[in-house]
Amino acid sequence: MTLQYAVPRAGLPARASLERWANAAASGRTRVTVRFVGAAEGRALNRAYRGRDHATNVLTFSYPGAGGGGLVGDIALCAPVVAREAREQGKALRAHYAHLVVHGMLHLAGYDHARTRQAREMEALETGILRRLGFADPYR
Repeated sequence: MTLQYAVPRAGLPARASLERWANAAASGRTRVTVRFVGAAEGRALNRAYRGRDHATNVLTFSYPGAGGGGLVGDIALCAPVVAREAREQGKALRAHYAHLVVHGMLHLAGYDHARTRQAREMEALETGILRRLGFADPYR
């Protein structure tokens, strides 16, 4: 795992936690970069790649075929959005980051939530992985 910080590191999860969460959601070899971004970069990425003109909590970029059979990709976590959501939802910041890392890793593995059935399957996987990591259901 490669980590990149475009925001101050204070309050962000430690490498060991990020690796633990990512590995819990991975099946097989992975090569992932986790980048912590601010609101301006998060907005620019979301606008450029999803056509949405606002910062979002997590964006995942998968590079199929680049890993020689393993998962290769980038996960961008928008620190101010993640912090705001955790406060608004009454969640511990650490738990929200764990959820978003697991969510991003599942996207790298090809899971999606564009359709109701896919969303249910992905949410069930996330919930089970997070439970094994000691976190509550993020959707309750």
